[in-house]
Amino acid sequence: MSTPPFGSAAHRRRAPDGSGEGLRTVVIALAANLGIAGAKLIAALLTRSSAMVAELFHSSADTGNQVLLLVANRRAQHPAEPGYPIGHGREAYFWALIASLGMFFTGALLSIREGIAELLHPTRISSLPVAYTVLAVSFCLDGMSLMRAVRQLRREAARLDREFVEHLVITSDPVARAVFAEDSVSVVGNVLAAAGISLHQVTGSAVPDAVAALLIGVLLGVVALDLARRNRDFLIGREATPPTRARVADLITRQSGVARLGELLVMYVGPRQLWVLARVDVHGGLDGRGIDRVISHVEDTLRNELPFVVRVDVVPHAVESGDGPSAQSPT
Repeated sequence: MSTPPFGSAAHRRRAPDGSGEGLRTVVIALAANLGIAGAKLIAALLTRSSAMVAELFHSSADTGNQVLLLVANRRAQHPAEPGYPIGHGREAYFWALIASLGMFFTGALLSIREGIAELLHPTRISSLPVAYTVLAVSFCLDGMSLMRAVRQLRREAARLDREFVEHLVITSDPVARAVFAEDSVSVVGNVLAAAGISLHQVTGSAVPDAVAALLIGVLLGVVALDLARRNRDFLIGREATPPTRARVADLITRQSGVARLGELLVMYVGPRQLWVLARVDVHGGLDGRGIDRVISHVEDTLRNELPFVVRVDVVPHAVESGDGPSAQSPT
């Protein structure tokens, strides 16, 4: 019997390329955040509002994050090569993890610091029309970027027969998830900043403006840590969802010549990239060529039926006829 060597091209293929849509989503978010950050810088200097300063930190952190997400999108597409037998797909999670930590340290902590400083040393806000105008424009641009991320996630969810929220929670694409989360927080942050400035204008107290800055910082921190947790899970090797594993198991056990499916691992090795490792028992009486044909058929079936499977490694074990159940899925 002469099965292809472990890691050979016979076991690998390119994943369906969803990077183009993700790239457009990130570019739109980057352009929006870059313009917003510049406008908020001017508004923060003119108004001296802590909430506006917090939003400046927020938009600046988002702009830097979009650059890192562009790197994640590009690096994850590098194919397998010597030394990297499963490709560079997990680099997307590494760069997305760095981006989420940048959101936490640059956006969240500095915003909280600004809110505390405002409570301790109150200042009066000026140039209110500038503040309201910048926040209104920022709200519209962030909303447009958010809608772009929502449309991408909805299309992906429809292709995978999932609900939108379900797909948002379990998607293997860290870029789309990060853009959606950042833009959602940006929209809410603009509302909080406007509310804080309005209450300051009405009451003359610096407390509402400071509280708005604190709330923006806390919201950023919660979202950033959640994104970091999700990227960590995929970076260390997250298993595919139970429905996906069940689908893989069913496809394998239905193939002619397969007596039993033993160990099965279906793991993410990048956005929209799955690696299947399976140990199967084949019916007794098959010679080497017969076993090769069974394994090749299993691998071809998985590649054809599941487009996100980029690599298949099947280890066969011949058993005597009648040994074990004829088609058993792993528990």
